[in-house]
Amino acid sequence: MTRSGRSTGPRVARPVVMATFGAGCFWHPQQVYDQVEGVTATWVGFTGGTKKNPTYEEVCHTDTGHAEVVHMEYDPRRVSYEQLLDIFWQIHDPTQLNRQGPDIGTQYRSAIFAHDDAQMAIAQAAKARLEASGKYDQPVVTTIERAGTFWEAEDYHQKYHERLKIRSWISDLFGRK
Repeated sequence: MTRSGRSTGPRVARPVVMATFGAGCFWHPQQVYDQVEGVTATWVGFTGGTKKNPTYEEVCHTDTGHAEVVHMEYDPRRVSYEQLLDIFWQIHDPTQLNRQGPDIGTQYRSAIFAHDDAQMAIAQAAKARLEASGKYDQPVVTTIERAGTFWEAEDYHQKYHERLKIRSWISDLFGRK
């Protein structure tokens, strides 16, 4: 894969829809979504900022405005956007502003990057339901933004946990393909 900006994903014959989520460090969400039936490909990288083709170092140490994200293609006949959002809410703390656990900075923000009006409406409704549920004592700070260009992270970040044979307990909650 190249580090060029990816906005629509590869062209294939099957129905393919894209989803992009920021839930802290991108390695963990990628591992989780790789386990979800119907998710056909994942990449980690950056979106939501102003710098073209940013590197990991630039996103971590300068003000690019980008978030670390998992960008995926999925088959909507096998998994819905709502199901992907349900997983998103479960794998991170959406009440933490610009951080997840020990990872601090705007690049670790909780964010949903909607690829079309339908995703925007579904994400807004899901966030409203979560807020109304009373699950959290703190406000849900997840932003819902229009998806822009996705910039793929360097190769050494792709499938990081898989390459190092690290499995987190939370990824096991979502089954294996």
